[in-house]
Amino acid sequence: MNTYLLNELKLISHSMFNKNYFGVFHGSISAKVDISSFVINKKEAILGEINEDGFIRLTCNIRKDYRWKDASGHSNIHEQIYNALPNAKYIAYTMPPYATAYSFEHDVLIPKDFYGYKLLGEMEIYDPKSFNDWEERASHEISNYFQNNNNHLLLIKGFGLISYDRDLTEMVKKVAILENSCRLLTLNSVK
Repeated sequence: MNTYLLNELKLISHSMFNKNYFGVFHGSISAKVDISSFVINKKEAILGEINEDGFIRLTCNIRKDYRWKDASGHSNIHEQIYNALPNAKYIAYTMPPYATAYSFEHDVLIPKDFYGYKLLGEMEIYDPKSFNDWEERASHEISNYFQNNNNHLLLIKGFGLISYDRDLTEMVKKVAILENSCRLLTLNSVK
């Protein structure tokens, strides 16, 4: 696997873990390697301490082999997004605490801070309706949402945040701005 790419993913993963966007054994980050494959963290990887051995390369559109069993449980979501969006180079599934908590009580996110307003604008919060069959529906519904909306972030009520971009730094910046906007809205509501 590409050492430079894995080092980028490791650094970003450590940073996102330290910001509490990933939990222990919770979350996923991936990068498209070529037209039909991507690297993603393994399911038992601790994203705050991940090294090269914590990633696995998966091939899209073929029968799923033994590697898929070792990969993150969100691999199907990543695969569907890569198949649906040719310009997606990086994908992350995070659970930033303020954004996820904000999603419980709201259907729309309208940032009041400058950076959130300028970068994000008004954002729909996706409601999966039922968690009983969400794992079966998630990959299709998430990729379908991204195909039909010009947005690189999808905040899902009670589930977390799926993000993708062509640039890893831009993707992480958008996640951080969204989380900060939700934090500010939450702090402002406590009066």
